[in-house]
Amino acid sequence: MGCDRNCGLITGAVIGAVLAVFGGILMPVGDMLIQKTIKKEVVLEEGTTAFKNWVKTGTEIYRQFWIFDVQNPQEVMMNSSNIQVKQRGPYTYRVRFLAKENITQDPKDNTISFLQPNGAIFEPSLSVGTEADNFTVLNLAVAAAAHIYPNPFVQVVLNSLINKSKSSMFQVRTLRELLWGYTDPFLSLVPYPVTTRVGMFYPYNNTADGVYKVFNGKDSISKVAIIDTYKGKRNLSYWESYCDMVNGTDAASFPPFVEKSQVLQFFSSDICRSIYAVFESDVNLKGIPVYRFVLPSKAFASPVQNPDNHCFCTEKIISKNCTSYGVLDISKCKEGKPVYISLPHFLYASPDVSETTDGLNPNEEEHRTYLDIEPITGFTLQFAKRLQVNLLVKPSNKIQVLKRLKRNYIVPILWLNETGTIGDEKAKMFRSQVTGKINLLGLIEMILLSVGVVMFVAFMISYCACRSKPIK
Repeated sequence: MGCDRNCGLITGAVIGAVLAVFGGILMPVGDMLIQKTIKKEVVLEEGTTAFKNWVKTGTEIYRQFWIFDVQNPQEVMMNSSNIQVKQRGPYTYRVRFLAKENITQDPKDNTISFLQPNGAIFEPSLSVGTEADNFTVLNLAVAAAAHIYPNPFVQVVLNSLINKSKSSMFQVRTLRELLWGYTDPFLSLVPYPVTTRVGMFYPYNNTADGVYKVFNGKDSISKVAIIDTYKGKRNLSYWESYCDMVNGTDAASFPPFVEKSQVLQFFSSDICRSIYAVFESDVNLKGIPVYRFVLPSKAFASPVQNPDNHCFCTEKIISKNCTSYGVLDISKCKEGKPVYISLPHFLYASPDVSETTDGLNPNEEEHRTYLDIEPITGFTLQFAKRLQVNLLVKPSNKIQVLKRLKRNYIVPILWLNETGTIGDEKAKMFRSQVTGKINLLGLIEMILLSVGVVMFVAFMISYCACRSKPIK
């Protein structure tokens, strides 16, 4: 009887030890299986989960616009007053709904190239008004012409054409005209103009961004989706030194197994540069654990604060010898037009940048850019890309409508918020196929390990206790 009891306790302890060992072995084996599966499915080739979502995003992406309606155009022109603006919006368009085009795999260097077509569909139900709403905004052609042609003689000629066309420093335009283009009366009088149509995003519909050439990840999963070349080049020819490089992905996804310590680099053709995001917090997105990465204020700092930004300072006068911060001169990228990019309401910008504008209220919650990354796959499941488009206006003695200005103005025209969030159905599928399976495996591992350890310890204690008692 004593033997039976002791044998039973030993058997129980052995079973516990086996379960614990099995649970312990399952951990690295399970991790290896997960990594193998993920590495297979995030490769950009026909048949993988990543490729299907990469060709045409299943997430609805919207671009919201807020227009800065100028309230005092005459006071600005006559007295060089501060510009008073009133934000109006959102006006919402559905974008990025078209599948990638001209997709070509290159097995020699494990890359895939494509064009990203552009399209925008107005969404009245998500907007405060219609595309016919009117706004008082800066005259894009007048501001650009004075900047592009600084020669005094040329400006005299331009002044006569501006007067003849009855153009001014400010104009009234509809939303559709301001965003997507209109025939400008002043440019229509210019001999041999490059174009008579202007608009903040003209041309857009029926155009395409690229060609992009990215690594497909077949040879190294750590390079998947990273851009090799943009328009056939690894550099942009807009900036000096390393600032000119095309770095990272397009932010739709990143190589898998993202760590919180990483700096995620990505390229945006909208701002004509590569930029980066850093980890901020853990977020639960529809039951999926994600890492929130944000664009830090350091990315927009002056070279005085962040020496790495020295090659983004191009205009020494406007930037007060590179001590101002928070705006990016992208005129080289925009055919010489005086376009300056910033975060909305000049968030993270130095006070002097907004000193000529009244009516701005920057705050991080509404105006910063963030990416919510699922760390195992590297997929971006939610994002908000926010930026503001501004134009530089300088005084000109030869152009009558700019003659009374006594200072430079960086005039905010509009800001946009491009957003996308994984849909409920896709989130459900993601939970069941990715996070659900990983969590289940982890749960099984912990149960086996915990039950095994508890059984082993309990049976061994019982065995030792029984051994110490005399058998009657």
